[in-house]
Amino acid sequence: MPEPSKAVLITGCSSGIGRATAEHLLARGWTVYATARRQESLAELEARGARTLALDVTDEASMAAAVEAVEAEAGAVGVLVNNAGYSQNGAVESVPMERVRAQFETNVFGLVRMCQLALPGMRRQRWGRIVNLSSMGGRFTFPGGGFYHASKHAVEAFSDALRFEVRGFGVHVAIVEPGLIRTEFGATAAEGVGEPEGGPYAAFNRHVADVSVSAYESGPLARLGGPPEAVARTIEKALVADRPRARYRVTPSASALIAQRRLLPDAAWDALLRSQFPEPSAS
Repeated sequence: MPEPSKAVLITGCSSGIGRATAEHLLARGWTVYATARRQESLAELEARGARTLALDVTDEASMAAAVEAVEAEAGAVGVLVNNAGYSQNGAVESVPMERVRAQFETNVFGLVRMCQLALPGMRRQRWGRIVNLSSMGGRFTFPGGGFYHASKHAVEAFSDALRFEVRGFGVHVAIVEPGLIRTEFGATAAEGVGEPEGGPYAAFNRHVADVSVSAYESGPLARLGGPPEAVARTIEKALVADRPRARYRVTPSASALIAQRRLLPDAAWDALLRSQFPEPSAS
């Protein structure tokens, strides 16, 4: 049987973790297909040796075309890194349903479909690696982040099922759970949070937005964060391991908060959150 393709397809490479991962793997000799909705945003990666493709994980034709392009050149997508995703905040009642659907289209349904499209090639060559970017937020929930956390909980559950289903074909699935990573993520999460002044959740949503920004920039947890390169190094560990772990945590913030949530009963966790977030009420 010919040597399997180990071509790496990464979603969401225009900035942050996706870009850092593409740069890291390129420097170590991997064949990298870097993707983003706007291909022109990938010019620097192309100059470093990456193949670049336009890829919108909310568009079926775009996803299929990207996988077909890699298969035409390399035979198969040997490694799929599902990185594309974003956060948004806001009390559940205050977030319009179109924004909820958009969150899940990118964070969950696009990730699922990319796996479905890449898996036939991996199975044919009896080798493959899938790395799904979750979050420490896939293991607990903060107020004001219900939809983002729900999307990452879905990624965790989906990945657990997939890991069992494809192992016999020589395909390994790993979840990477970053904690606070110093990118534009926090500011993006805070954008659009809120509702008209006087609404029942206006003050709460403002507080959540402020907490999101400070956590990534100046709050106590920021000291337990890390750069996107830390995630890139962890992703490579999952790719080169003979038996990748099911989950990889990145940064002390992820380890500390996941452990804390696991140890605390629900009532104690809720009490901790009430000390950090204002509780919306009729008063």
